[in-house]
Amino acid sequence: MTDPLTNLVITAIVAAIGLWLFWPDKGMFWRWQSARQMTRRVLIEDALKHIHHYENQGHTPTVQSIAGALNSAVDEMAELLTDMQARDLIKFEGDRPGLTSQGRDYALHIIRAHRLWERYLADKTGYAETEWHSQSEWREHELSPADADALSAELDNPCFDPHGDPIPTAAGDLILPERYTLPNFALNQPAQIVHLEDEPEAVYAQLVAEGVHLGMRVLVTEIAPQRVRFWANGDEHVLAPIVAANISVEPVCPDEEVKTDSFDRLSHLKLGKTAQVVGISQACRGVERRRFMDLGIVPGTIIKAEMVSPSGDPTAYRIRGALIGLRKEQADLINVRFDVEPTLNKKLELEAI
Repeated sequence: MTDPLTNLVITAIVAAIGLWLFWPDKGMFWRWQSARQMTRRVLIEDALKHIHHYENQGHTPTVQSIAGALNSAVDEMAELLTDMQARDLIKFEGDRPGLTSQGRDYALHIIRAHRLWERYLADKTGYAETEWHSQSEWREHELSPADADALSAELDNPCFDPHGDPIPTAAGDLILPERYTLPNFALNQPAQIVHLEDEPEAVYAQLVAEGVHLGMRVLVTEIAPQRVRFWANGDEHVLAPIVAANISVEPVCPDEEVKTDSFDRLSHLKLGKTAQVVGISQACRGVERRRFMDLGIVPGTIIKAEMVSPSGDPTAYRIRGALIGLRKEQADLINVRFDVEPTLNKKLELEAI
């Protein structure tokens, strides 16, 4: 005969396991179901983005292209697209999927959420530039339209993300400005970088390593099958055409062109010399940019290089009466003008007090 106490213990254990598995909303079974549904929704939203991107580029999306972009099997994508068609998100012309009006609105919301979050990471956090895209890839699926509206308002309703891509409006308007990729731009004509493609990640990382950033003025001097050569900020850059193609520019009128010799980098300032701040490079964003401004590094500020560490880095600069140590890579982000007149030095120093 079974011991009643043993039966009670077994019953309690079975009940506990049942609750652990099937407790409403929080049980493992329901959490698994929720995660499964979330994964499927993410796949649908990523598929919508892919189709929208292809249509904007003048390409025709296919089941194979979507499967490749989402790293999924073709059979799985065929089943997913059938489901999306039933939801009136896509329509087929032959075997080619295209967005319906509802699907396009949905895709633009995801794109808007992604680009707003990238802008948030760039302007409000200390995340590295190479991390903005990957961090936003998941967050875009968590933002509701109301969340996206609130985030846009917090960022003062920006029109472009930190890579220069236009951000769709809440109404679904998307303006695509005319741009030229660097290998397709005219030689020896001043231009300004207005977009950096952030995919594939390896190519974007190379652009970041080159110090290329939005707003940079460039002059293309050579376009060949093996390389694209251009000048920017007084430095010559040589990139493979496939890498340079991720840089988009707009022509600059001669009257708008900034002379390359009109400013230099603070890191080039010699000990004992002074310079006047012209501005902070657009490559400097977020927390570090705010820190520079809090230190008083704004246009017109006079900076003097006073001492350097035994290792050669960092250098101590006199800024508004305080001695501030800056590493070379930080000083590279501060644009200054050398040969400031002594009277101007004195005047600006008095104004800073």
